Amino acid sequence: MADYNTIRAGAAGVRTAQIDEGLRAHMNKVYGTMSVGMLITALAAWAISGLAVTSDPSGAVAQIGADKYLTGLGQALYASPLKWLVMFAPLLFVFGFSAGINKMSAATAQVVFYAFAAVMGLSISSIFLVFTGMSIVQTFLVTAIAFAGLSLWGYTTKKDISGWGSFLIMGVIGLVVASIVNIFLASPAIMFAVSALGVLIFAGLTAYDTQRIKTDYLQHAQSMDSEWLGKSAIMGALSLYLDFINLFMFLLQFLGNRE
Repeated sequence: MADYNTIRAGAAGVRTAQIDEGLRAHMNKVYGTMSVGMLITALAAWAISGLAVTSDPSGAVAQIGADKYLTGLGQALYASPLKWLVMFAPLLFVFGFSAGINKMSAATAQVVFYAFAAVMGLSISSIFLVFTGMSIVQTFLVTAIAFAGLSLWGYTTKKDISGWGSFLIMGVIGLVVASIVNIFLASPAIMFAVSALGVLIFAGLTAYDTQRIKTDYLQHAQSMDSEWLGKSAIMGALSLYLDFINLFMFLLQFLGNRE
């Protein structure tokens, strides 16, 4: 990864002030798109859980707790074979989005990203069945503070952390495999280990992805292709969004109070 100052010095014909201003605008676009995606996910998860669970036993399909019952929608989403599609839909969506973004316009890619955020909300809506609302909010705030600090460090550090990438990606693959295996084993020890490693891996990815997004922009500072910049901002937002969501979900295993 090229050093920040080296790139700035080598950007012939483009004033440093213009590069810095463009970088700020680009990062604002990344964080803004990510934030809208997070809001869509939160609203979708809350709304779907509200439709899936009721306190009224009349017409309910199954009881899952004191004064808490699954509706027909809840039964379909969380207790039928459809749950596997709901669980893995975001992963399939990410693969398809990443493979097809080059064929999309920046405007289309942004709409697809927001659609993905809604699908993610559907996938994680079950947290409202498992954890108390207060602990979900508290964990979200802890995640937001940690994410902000890690991303700020990744943006400002002079250290080249590009070498982290391959190790972190291998770690993510290991987490996915272990999580799938543990669906069938249901081992608390494996879940604890996966959650602990998940927090560390996605903390590292938050800093790594922030620096990568910044450096990618600086490397294209001369071309200033508006279409490329638009897609780059959306893909950057997707990377940081996934870092945040996964960091939140793993922290919830430690900080969440179960119903």
